[in-house]
Amino acid sequence: MIFNDFAAGQVFETDTKTITEEAIIAFANEYDWQYFHTDAEAAERSHFGGLIASGFHTLLTAFGLTLASRTWSEASMGSPGIEEVRWLAPVRPGDALTVRIEVADTKPSRSKPDRGIVTFDHAVSRQDGTVVMTYRSMVIIGRKPNG
Repeated sequence: MIFNDFAAGQVFETDTKTITEEAIIAFANEYDWQYFHTDAEAAERSHFGGLIASGFHTLLTAFGLTLASRTWSEASMGSPGIEEVRWLAPVRPGDALTVRIEVADTKPSRSKPDRGIVTFDHAVSRQDGTVVMTYRSMVIIGRKPNG
């Protein structure tokens, strides 16, 4: 899809990815070595009551699912950023995550007619429907200049 194909209110949904204990620990050992992400036994005694995924692991999983959905990846020209990241519920081993993506806004560039910015609201849910994370992203997407 290109910029011209997007309109506020459109909704897309990704495939699902199951988060394994091994993946949680491997990610955390590399990037977020807090004990409730790396040590299942110690995590049992934490206020989480068990091992949980790093929020950044959840965010990158959602990003990967979004890319795989090809909602915007083929016409992407990069991103000026993400905002309003909220981790609302823990992600545990065995949770299956899906991302609901809604187009919040589209803005054609005034100075560069080959592109525009699409703002997307993302809601990441686990298999029981609980929303575990939300965030907003802006993506620069190629467009037809006269479209």
